[in-house]
Amino acid sequence: MRSVVVTGTSTGIGWGASKVLIGHGFRVFGSVRKQADADRLVAEFGARFVPLLFDVSDEAAVKAAAGEVRAALAGETLAGLVNNAGIAIAGPFLHLPIADFRRQMEINVIGVVIVTQAFAPLLGADRALKGERGRIVNISSVGGQVASPFVSPYNASKFAVEGLSEGLRRELLPFGIDVIVIAPGAVATPIWSKAEEVDITPYLNTPYAEPLKRLRAYMLALGESGLPPERIGEVVLQALTATRPKVRYRVTPNPLRDWMARKLPKRFIDRAVGRRLGLLPAR
Repeated sequence: MRSVVVTGTSTGIGWGASKVLIGHGFRVFGSVRKQADADRLVAEFGARFVPLLFDVSDEAAVKAAAGEVRAALAGETLAGLVNNAGIAIAGPFLHLPIADFRRQMEINVIGVVIVTQAFAPLLGADRALKGERGRIVNISSVGGQVASPFVSPYNASKFAVEGLSEGLRRELLPFGIDVIVIAPGAVATPIWSKAEEVDITPYLNTPYAEPLKRLRAYMLALGESGLPPERIGEVVLQALTATRPKVRYRVTPNPLRDWMARKLPKRFIDRAVGRRLGLLPAR
């Protein structure tokens, strides 16, 4: 039985990836932070879902979970590691508490490093294990190449994941372990619906009060029109099983808008975003 570790499986993309992979015969070791989520997912997915209790920023807990998986594999390799767990912190850069920015990077970037270092031996970096070499799939974002105002911490973390993935892919060539990036656009996950919970009161006396309100409404709309998590799960499956996988997959509900954001001149996009959010200076 092929086995995959997926982080952040309680909701969203991690949940969707687990559902699709289990449906195609994989055993999923899925990380959650709460026992209640572990129990719920076991009831939903059955015996092919094995919960791992850890926060990706907790190095000791992640190492302990890797030990659990090693024991369960009984000398075989892991088929894949899907680094999905993440958060999105919003706020105007000039006023954002440093602790918030640090937490964003700790979860989305350092967490990927901690988890990858712990599980890479099971993917085949430990040459004593038997079986085919596994693959690493890092969940980035369209925001890993095109940044938006007021979510610069999130964008910075995803830009970092993109660079980390490219360097790591080349470092792992001696072991035959591939590293693949999946960059989703808007997905119908709680990360978007939580935009309504963003507290903008600390910024009401700044020039950003109205633009933040507009951004929050825009993010809520994106979540409502986003792709189902299972769609990203299908791409995860492809990345893990294709004979010649791409190094990067983009999955967006509006490919034309995504293409325009990447290809049109940056200054043009600056003005378009400025007009939409009310960020352009008064004439």
